[in-house]
Amino acid sequence: MAFLDCHFFSETLGLSTSMYVILPQPTRSQIGMTGAAGAGKHPVLFLLHGLSDDHTIWLRRTSIERYVAPLGLAVVMPAVDRSFYTDMACGGRDYWSFISEELPALCRQFFPISDRREDTFAAGLSMGGYGAFKLALNHPGRFAAAGSLSGALDLPTTWERDDLNIHAELVNTFGPKEQLRGSANDLFPAATRLAAAADPKPRLYQWCGTEDFLYQDNLAFRDHARKLNLDLTYEEEPGTHDWGCWDRKIQRFLEWLPLPGK
Repeated sequence: MAFLDCHFFSETLGLSTSMYVILPQPTRSQIGMTGAAGAGKHPVLFLLHGLSDDHTIWLRRTSIERYVAPLGLAVVMPAVDRSFYTDMACGGRDYWSFISEELPALCRQFFPISDRREDTFAAGLSMGGYGAFKLALNHPGRFAAAGSLSGALDLPTTWERDDLNIHAELVNTFGPKEQLRGSANDLFPAATRLAAAADPKPRLYQWCGTEDFLYQDNLAFRDHARKLNLDLTYEEEPGTHDWGCWDRKIQRFLEWLPLPGK
């Protein structure tokens, strides 16, 4: 594998930003291995960070490079600050436009990664789980599958409970609290729209620990997706909002991931 620390200018954000990228590297030892890197363009996983983290966290807290090495899978880990992967109501930073439009296009200019739907995936933890499902539900023609680990999947309810104690910050991000439910930033109507559309339906993987403060919100999204007959794999087990869980479950997600040729 090759690891790249990429610094670049985002026209959408109007600033210089960063991403970590892992790229498959063909080696003699990989010849004949299932999923080993070849000469073509690689399938890609956009792997998203949580609220209190940045683009470095997946490499610092897990062995993601080792986990994807036999899969021939590129991994893109962008920095999005505390944006909730959203075009922010205040502050002038359009992080949703960045993550959904500009970043994939730039990555395909910079690196040998595929632009085919069946080769494109998203996953993340907490805020990043929200971002990954937001990508897949709103752009089903681009993403074959997405994974959420302890995702903030029912943001209006989380905000109403004030679990995060960041009311002013959320107002800057989404606008007034009462406007979030049912908006473009609410995953529940996004799932409903997807179910009713003729678009291809991405496969979804969802995991949450039963002691996580977001557990009930995850159950609510699970039940909503099941009522809509979306292709959701839901798993849970004892666990909290911590990296010990996420390091194990990103491995499980990669096992589940419908990579080409599996």
